[in-house]
Amino acid sequence: MTGSGDVRNPGTAAVLSLILPGVGQIYNGDFLRGIFWLIVTPGFWIGTGGLLGWVCHVIAAYTAHRRATDKNQPRASPLVSHRP
Repeated sequence: MTGSGDVRNPGTAAVLSLILPGVGQIYNGDFLRGIFWLIVTPGFWIGTGGLLGWVCHVIAAYTAHRRATDKNQPRASPLVSHRP
């Protein structure tokens, strides 16, 4: 289970990534994922003349929200075998 300092607000992560893709991932502690979105999104904005840049913004926000939600879920403890 995560400690109280490790809990991330999914809404905050999504809004951060919607404003600047990758920042929500970095907020979640996913540094490399954040760098990925920081590089890929401007590439889509420039490479497609602005047509697909917004898609990266939405995907980055969704993935930041999803990762924060997943990280806040308690992990299942391993099964303990009970011997009779």
